[in-house]
Amino acid sequence: MSKLNVAIVQAAPIPLAIGDGIEKAVRLAREAVEDGAQLVAFGETFLGGYPLWLDEAPGAALWDHPGTKALHRILLEQAVVANDERLLPLQELCDESGAVISIGAHERVRQSLYNNQMTFRPGLPVLDHRKLVPTHGERLVWMRGDGSTLGVHQAEWGKVGSLICWEHWMPLARAAMHNLGESVHVACWPTVREEYALASRHYAMEGRCFVLAAGLVQAKEDLFDGLERAGGDAPARELIEAIEGDALNRGGSIIIAPDARIVALAGEGEEILHAELDLSEIGQGLASLDTDGHYSRPDVFELTVDRKPKGGVTWAN
Repeated sequence: MSKLNVAIVQAAPIPLAIGDGIEKAVRLAREAVEDGAQLVAFGETFLGGYPLWLDEAPGAALWDHPGTKALHRILLEQAVVANDERLLPLQELCDESGAVISIGAHERVRQSLYNNQMTFRPGLPVLDHRKLVPTHGERLVWMRGDGSTLGVHQAEWGKVGSLICWEHWMPLARAAMHNLGESVHVACWPTVREEYALASRHYAMEGRCFVLAAGLVQAKEDLFDGLERAGGDAPARELIEAIEGDALNRGGSIIIAPDARIVALAGEGEEILHAELDLSEIGQGLASLDTDGHYSRPDVFELTVDRKPKGGVTWAN
């Protein structure tokens, strides 16, 4: 199979209220699949919404801030968990259509939250990728992932993997993913700013793969709406009210070819961005640049990836 139909769902999440967000995601993913998409990508933490207050609300990082604590509690209560039955409609859509769906979520493991980009696959368990290093203020919300969730899905048309946001500026993470031989890479962002677009295009060129740089559309009013759906909270609302401006994530999603050219470009509103990819371009590009092969120096550089889960506690018999 040399031709692949893909789509980026550039849409506003329903912040905090993850059950409602799943319903919206299923509806939009089904629309993309019915229009021919075999791979559908959503942006960073579409399920739960990007925690905009970390960057935009003055005082959010202050110790013991009541609004920050309230929002963290809501995220913990709402977050997806392993084998979460609320996610079954996404799995069923994959099973019935044969499509692959990549979507970001707040995930709870024990008492901690992770930024997880989940890949739903026909007839297979969800493939997780937990963000290795939460960026700057994000460390107030998310734990660090480990090497156990660095991987790709082998589809009939090739391999698909993902990295989240500033992981695209982690050279060794990129090298590890290039070694896995992605045909299509999902680059997840809260919004695709100019520098994020540059990082995504660089990844495509360096990895000789197609890249779906997926962004969100998110406004201050979306935070208020999601908060009310999640049960409301006065201190949380007060923190959100302190945010200046309205349109905070503006989309800008891009589909990029292995030579870094732009195949399709979204605007700033909600839309589903489609493209047909010619996967034969990958092999043609490898003739001049193969960073994991003839353009590498394994006699000089060596990378070891620890794939063991790091749970923190080992229970011995």
